[in-house]
Amino acid sequence: MARGSTKSDEVNELTKQIISESVLEEYTARGITNNAESLYVVDSSHIDVTKNYLGRTKKEMPTIGSWYKRIVKKAQENANPDYRFHYSYLVKVMKQYVRELQGQMAYFDGQSTFELLEGMPFINLDISQLEERFARPLAQQVLLSWIWEKYVKKNSEDKSKAMKKRVIVDEAWMMLPFPEAVDFLNTMARRARKRNVSLLVASQKFQDFYEKKEAQAVLTSSETKLFLAQDKSEIQYLKEVFKLSEGEASFLITCSRGEGLLKVSSDSAVLSIQPTQKEFEFVETNLSKQIAMEKMKQKAQVLKDS
Repeated sequence: MARGSTKSDEVNELTKQIISESVLEEYTARGITNNAESLYVVDSSHIDVTKNYLGRTKKEMPTIGSWYKRIVKKAQENANPDYRFHYSYLVKVMKQYVRELQGQMAYFDGQSTFELLEGMPFINLDISQLEERFARPLAQQVLLSWIWEKYVKKNSEDKSKAMKKRVIVDEAWMMLPFPEAVDFLNTMARRARKRNVSLLVASQKFQDFYEKKEAQAVLTSSETKLFLAQDKSEIQYLKEVFKLSEGEASFLITCSRGEGLLKVSSDSAVLSIQPTQKEFEFVETNLSKQIAMEKMKQKAQVLKDS
């Protein structure tokens, strides 16, 4: 957050040290340690030796707002000239995230109200409405960390309850300019499988992956690939990375909509995808078509009722 909005090179190890020390102080002030028991309010009338946390009251977590107040106080008390600039920088750039100060990105400041319901077959985290230059990538980082810690890692903690899960990253090319996001993709590609979680990466811009060497692990770690119709300008990159034959490459630049090439390890197969009407309705994003489909439904319902 401190680095992103200004793209400043001034955010260095001293800045990070101030941030991490203040975060630690925020948790320490609430009596929260690395012991899971410390996350809950002590109830002397009832001590649960089974460590069943259901129904117990959780302590209020630190927020960006409470952390910012601590930074301001520490900046005022700071007597070390080496830290003066870094405190000043943080006080200025982090103000925009504080709800109490009506910062333009104060929606990052506050207690989480999201509860992950067990057994939900499909969870969609939609950040498309956020400002795309900075707010959206920042939200992306928060959510990726949450997905790894709460969704992927938790899946293997209780072997008896672990279930097959999948993380789907759509329009993945948008993540490539951000090192933390690329690290997440690489980590997912290499390590999620042992936690019974698979990664599905969907992207229309393969050249961006080809040119981003740090993202190569995502490509090489994927055993199953599905290629749909390709532009001539990118087919050479695909041939090189995935060892496509001339016939496979030719098919991908001439195939019709809905046709594709499926590769699993060294085996290939041509396929035709024919979605049902329900599937079309589910994935349709064109507003005009959505309105037209809704009108057709209403008309069909009127005819049925009459």
